[in-house]
Amino acid sequence: MSKDTTRRSFLKSAGVALSGLALTTQSVSASSSEDRYIVDLESASEDVLSGLTVVHRLDQFGIAVVEGDESQVQGTRYSTDVEMELNQAEIEDNGDGDEPGPHKLSQLQWDKQAQGISGIHGTTRGEGTRVSVIDSGALETHPDLAGVLNTDLSKNFTGDGGDYNPIISDHGTHVSGIIAGDDTNGSGIFGTAPGTDLVALRVFTGPFATFGDIIAAMVFSADIESDVANMSLGAYPLPDNADTELLRESIERATDYANEQGTLMVAAAGNDGINLDTDGDVISLPNEADNVMSISATGPIGYRWNDPGNGRRIRNYHAAFNHIDEPTTTPAPYTNYGEEAIDISAPGGNAIPSEPEGENWQYDMVLSTIFEWGDDGMVPAHGWKAGTSMAAPQVSATAALVKSVNPDATPAQLRDHLEATAEDVGQPTYSGKGHLDTRAAVETDIDN
Repeated sequence: MSKDTTRRSFLKSAGVALSGLALTTQSVSASSSEDRYIVDLESASEDVLSGLTVVHRLDQFGIAVVEGDESQVQGTRYSTDVEMELNQAEIEDNGDGDEPGPHKLSQLQWDKQAQGISGIHGTTRGEGTRVSVIDSGALETHPDLAGVLNTDLSKNFTGDGGDYNPIISDHGTHVSGIIAGDDTNGSGIFGTAPGTDLVALRVFTGPFATFGDIIAAMVFSADIESDVANMSLGAYPLPDNADTELLRESIERATDYANEQGTLMVAAAGNDGINLDTDGDVISLPNEADNVMSISATGPIGYRWNDPGNGRRIRNYHAAFNHIDEPTTTPAPYTNYGEEAIDISAPGGNAIPSEPEGENWQYDMVLSTIFEWGDDGMVPAHGWKAGTSMAAPQVSATAALVKSVNPDATPAQLRDHLEATAEDVGQPTYSGKGHLDTRAAVETDIDN
């Protein structure tokens, strides 16, 4: 979810280049979008759109996103569009000089090491698949993304005049690297499915996004035959009542359509630390919609802490896993949960209640592609983030690997297979059917 946050107030954001620290916490609040509505065309008269500005007309399932005065849509079945605001955390200098140093960056990717991704690439790198990232855009000049991003299909849905490149937030850039970071450029990080065709669909204009644009991007993902669409975004809590009935139904019409077209929808479960099974008359969207995989987050505590990377204490990343205080399957303190609401968990990065002096505590989060701001604009960099936003793309990328070796698999089969091959870690309340097991998912035959 695009708010990558935790209930604990200690987390800060310090964005720096390859040799530094980038811990980002983000929050999303939801509110009604004034003068913007979702209209049900299936139950409306032919002239319902007369006098309105049509932002998105989705005839595939009878929905239109419009702008105008509310009086113009009264008498029809409609719902106010919901706007999300992404709030960047305060930027502060870490100040203690903790750096990756002599490490190779990929050795700090505990999420990939724990899943054995490099070894899986001997079987498939995701060739022949396509993954859409519905987010804040992706920086096409980042060397870890330049070779994998489909610039012809990538698109901006906001109407702000820009393209698929980010405006402010590097959230979508980070998510994109988790999925498809290039492993052939000799440097940087690598993604789970670097052989996939990556499509960046920008729905945030600055810090704002609306569900109307997100739904349009979901439909576009299906129309361009994406095998997976990743949604590391969402809004919570939304009232689960008549006021949001058409909004939820519109999302589910979109997910139904995507499912029919062959696109698996994957979403972050959210970072409110809430049991979604027992939270009353509210809902989290889009992760609680039908035909959407909902992903919670886990992470280690103590991965390569106080490790300068010179081989004196911990000689390699394999040995590092023997020194962690909590395993990589430990539920993150911020993650939403609920045995019914969560399908599976995946690596999203952990958080601790304080910042231990002299320890590389940021290494427990997920390292991926970001950017800094320089004199000439956005400068490609690498940094750490934590959130269910980082967990969802792990699943999306694994789905692409599975699809690569099972090209006839349907979205339902992919979803069932990812759940069936998930590792039973004994925490169904937090991990649903289990924890993502990428190797098992790729190497186990799909049940037809």
